[in-house]
Amino acid sequence: MGLLNTKFDKTRIKICGLTRPMDIDAAVSQGVDGLGFVFYKPSPRYVSPELAASLISRMPGGVDVVALVVNPTDEEIVAINQRLNVDIWQFHGDEPPERCAQIAEGKKWMKAARIHPNFALSEFCIQYRDATAWLFDALVEGYGGGGKTFDWEFIPQQWIKENAHRLVLSGGLNSHNVGDSILHFKPLAVDVSSGVESAKGIKDKRLINEFVAAVKNADSQIY
Repeated sequence: MGLLNTKFDKTRIKICGLTRPMDIDAAVSQGVDGLGFVFYKPSPRYVSPELAASLISRMPGGVDVVALVVNPTDEEIVAINQRLNVDIWQFHGDEPPERCAQIAEGKKWMKAARIHPNFALSEFCIQYRDATAWLFDALVEGYGGGGKTFDWEFIPQQWIKENAHRLVLSGGLNSHNVGDSILHFKPLAVDVSSGVESAKGIKDKRLINEFVAAVKNADSQIY
């Protein structure tokens, strides 16, 4: 597997904001490539490092552990690293690239961008050029999981042709629109949270299954 594996034989899938053992099991049963854990206390999907470690113990090898953080303190990073082995760091705050690299310590990392009409795309990509991937999300109150899509036309077609292999697409994806998003961007991976939930932080097995099926259907038209 490998969420950021650039073999380009399929669209990778990440499910984010997991909080319960049965949701881990439901996601793993569908063969997803990465599971995200939110270490941002204001989020309804927040999990402590202790709970995350317990949930991760249910995961098989080959599924990446993604740690989502927002302007984390050194103490928070230490607490996470003491209890679990992070495969990929996902930065959603105002972390400069130097801070991202410092926290990742040689591991893969991705920087989230909140897309809006005046977003400085080129400047962002230059600033975070050392990121393993860029995650494009919608501009919402808080950080992610808002169930809102951004206007995909904000991203120029030329940029997509040149950079989609580094793009993790997020922002309001669900089983009804993820297929169109894949055909539009051909991204490295797609990231879903609220689109497979019955309530914030509560995943729905049926919605997970439908989401994965929609991704595979879109992939069948590409690969």
